[in-house]
Amino acid sequence: MLDFQKAFIQFSIDRNVLRFGEFKTKAGRLSPYFFNLGLFNDGDSLRLLGEFYAKAILAAALPFDMLFGPAYKGIPLVSTIAVALSSMEHNYPYCFNRKETKDHGEGGALIGAPLVGQVLIVDDVISAGTSVRESVDLIRAANALPSGVMIALDRMERGTEQLSAVQEVHKAFGIPVASIINLDHLIEYLPNDKNHTHHLHAIRRYRDTYGVK
Repeated sequence: MLDFQKAFIQFSIDRNVLRFGEFKTKAGRLSPYFFNLGLFNDGDSLRLLGEFYAKAILAAALPFDMLFGPAYKGIPLVSTIAVALSSMEHNYPYCFNRKETKDHGEGGALIGAPLVGQVLIVDDVISAGTSVRESVDLIRAANALPSGVMIALDRMERGTEQLSAVQEVHKAFGIPVASIINLDHLIEYLPNDKNHTHHLHAIRRYRDTYGVK
């Protein structure tokens, strides 16, 4: 685990974005942890979040010419990530979409730079993979190439079949999916966090029950 990944876990705990307890997932499972990226909801936390994404993107060495953020959570993400990358001397264009196509003014469903070349999709997590599929369709419709996906957390959890949502996206579109952290990073981190070590057993048990390789 890299230093910025350890720092991101601590940052998420400090901002109450990553919580421990018992939480019911959309699939009806009782998860021992919950991650809500929307709680990074002030200027300082959004700035730092963009920096963590930027470090993860550069560390993953994903090929891309520009960034795309799917509405709605992807809009502030792609904006702050572009700024963070620029501060690290990596200047990239970015684009995001509207949920509804605008029929006046500049019109269309896309805002920002034109979709060209290799496009990296940025999002918070992948649950059902719906926003990624919609993003891939938009990118391909513009004759650009979806080249990868970057998310904050990979839960490494099976869906209805044996694959996780992340693995299903990779299989469906043949593009890499990277994350700032994954569940194994969290399991590696917790033994050194005296305030939350007692949650480790429940998280390991959940990983053993629902996790993917």
